[in-house]
Amino acid sequence: MKRSIMAQLKRWKNSKDHNPLVLCGARQVGKTYVLKEFGQQEYESCAYINLMNDEAKKVFDVGYDAKQVLANIGIYVGQTIAPGKTLVIIDEIQEVPSAMTLMKAFKEDVPDQDIVAAGSYLGITLHAGISFPVGKVEMIDMYPMTFIEFLWANGQEPLAKVVERLDFATASAFSERLERYLREYYYVGGMPEAVKVFLEGTNNEDYAAARAVQRRLLRDYSADFSKHIPDGTEAERVRLAFDSIPAHLGRENHKFVFGHIAKGARARQFETAIQWIVDSGLANRVYRVDKVAKPLKFYRDLSAFKLYLHDVGLLGATMGIEAKDVLLSDKALTEYKGAMTEQYVCQQLVAGGNVPYYWTAGGNGTAEVDFVVEHAGAAAPLEAKAEENLRAKSLKSLCAKTGLHGYRTSMSGYREQDWMTNVPLWAVGPYFAVEDLVSLAH
Repeated sequence: MKRSIMAQLKRWKNSKDHNPLVLCGARQVGKTYVLKEFGQQEYESCAYINLMNDEAKKVFDVGYDAKQVLANIGIYVGQTIAPGKTLVIIDEIQEVPSAMTLMKAFKEDVPDQDIVAAGSYLGITLHAGISFPVGKVEMIDMYPMTFIEFLWANGQEPLAKVVERLDFATASAFSERLERYLREYYYVGGMPEAVKVFLEGTNNEDYAAARAVQRRLLRDYSADFSKHIPDGTEAERVRLAFDSIPAHLGRENHKFVFGHIAKGARARQFETAIQWIVDSGLANRVYRVDKVAKPLKFYRDLSAFKLYLHDVGLLGATMGIEAKDVLLSDKALTEYKGAMTEQYVCQQLVAGGNVPYYWTAGGNGTAEVDFVVEHAGAAAPLEAKAEENLRAKSLKSLCAKTGLHGYRTSMSGYREQDWMTNVPLWAVGPYFAVEDLVSLAH
């Protein structure tokens, strides 16, 4: 499957005197696939090693000796490693914590050799006592497939290019097709394996197979908590907090409330658990801001936040949403208080390089705007609407008070008003993508 992150990898390769690269992300977002594809496209050969294999781990037993480790990798894969011609790929690098530290030695001792690694956030960030090679390693974050990538996978690349160019005049003629694919994406999501099995079905539509993959991934994530968190009590708290995210998003107020995790739950008990989930890449934390102005991070309220899963398809699986409720009606989009739409929007914003926030008038104010991002040189309040119902009283009130231009994303078409722009949901990703990512995509 074509992935937009390939452009970032190519830029890394072509940059002068680049450091070793680590591609980070939650489990099963496609890291291994994209690195192998990158190696095949850009190099004469690849030397691939997976540290889930016990024999592969022994390659690093020689300690802090980059040249010997590189020689060992060559012996292990049975090929000569040639600088400038061979890409060395170290997969599941979190399985050997010292391997991450060794990336610094690769930079210092074999600077001409291109080396990339892939690892899950959970393993990479949570190994205590391991020195991280700050300044000697470049890191790129990878996320589930975006809606644009979902269009590519469906053979709709010409239509995807129209959306990426924000050519709304042309795209409007295909709005029904775009909405149909968007509804499919709400259900299937962006986990590559779920997309793959979905497209391999009859008429390229196997919803049951996609759902089976989603459920397996959720079980795997739960097992990962026990594997990487040595404290059994803490692992259980992480599991409880993770399992509570859909229930929080299904409430009228999507704000995360510790008391809703379990009876008697307190913030001090679960703060670490929440951080584990965020560090693992399995959820995006969206903080409240008490003032909508740049830089937004200066105005964030650390005590108030929402948690969104990293994939809309997985959220649907946890909520038990049926395909017909997304494809044939708006039941799933309206019954869960707009959770599916907000989840989708958050996912596209994060993949596009944004750090989203939300705003309320006071800590528990009735006036609320779903997201606030920095866009076009200003703070940009953004309301996400599941239906054609386009009332946005809170957004209009905020814009009137601050003089900011507002944005709304909905199933409705693109249009400009004096105080607000309506962006179709199928275009929200490329519309708000940060500029350097936009240039890379083209």
